[in-house]
Amino acid sequence: MGPLPVIRSRRARALTIAGSDSGGGAGIQADLKTFSALGVYGMTAITAVTVQDTTGVHASMALPPDVVSAQIRAVAGDIGVDAAKTGMLASAPIVEAVASAVRDARIAPLVVDPVWVSKHDDPLLATDAFGALRERVIPLAALVTPNLSEAAALAGVAVEDREDMRRAAASILEMGAGAVLVKGGHLAGDRAADLLADAAGEEWLEVDRIDTPNTHGTGCTLSAAIAAHLARGAELRAAVFAGKDFVTEAIRGALAIGSGIGPVDQLWPVDGPLSGGRAGRPSRP
Repeated sequence: MGPLPVIRSRRARALTIAGSDSGGGAGIQADLKTFSALGVYGMTAITAVTVQDTTGVHASMALPPDVVSAQIRAVAGDIGVDAAKTGMLASAPIVEAVASAVRDARIAPLVVDPVWVSKHDDPLLATDAFGALRERVIPLAALVTPNLSEAAALAGVAVEDREDMRRAAASILEMGAGAVLVKGGHLAGDRAADLLADAAGEEWLEVDRIDTPNTHGTGCTLSAAIAAHLARGAELRAAVFAGKDFVTEAIRGALAIGSGIGPVDQLWPVDGPLSGGRAGRPSRP
């Protein structure tokens, strides 16, 4: 008698709609590593191809909007999507195409990482695309995850302290988002504080700041981790806290590779953080 067949329960499925980072530190590469590390089957809809390494983005080419849309519709129709996230959307026509495909395929929950510039301040979203992002994609989002500059661009206000973060979050909620996580990693201080806001109220997520220059892919990793936990059935706040914990450990184990800003390590659950230790869950003051 031959070996018995292996019977596995269905794996959760997550889709990333984002650009390709040839250096592997951010974009769809970071998202797929995160999905895999968290036991989720990952799929991609590539919006743009970038020529990128640890020193910056040297060139990029956006894909035709209809090709982006077709990727989303293909995987949603055949494989199915339990949760999705967006990253680099490049242009207004791609934003429109993504919004239509996500709505038509009834993809939810959706995590929107409103990627504007790279870690090296290279532009990744056309200026004229912000209106389409506000009007077409954010209303579809279960969660939007802007950093300080992205929150400022979306809300149209300066975001330089915690009170500014609260005002920006309220503005983004008014655009139709289910919840907002304003990332405060660029604020001064020994604690990295993010603000989670939704219709039920506000909550601060805080961890000790990790001293490392290698933070490439932080935002992609966080939004992908949250999407992965949502795909696995976690409720939103639990997914956000678990995602924060995941990216904290990825930063702790950041990789000093290349001659520029190295990437965080999405595979820390496999080999363990390079510098050792566990951060634990973010504290709730």
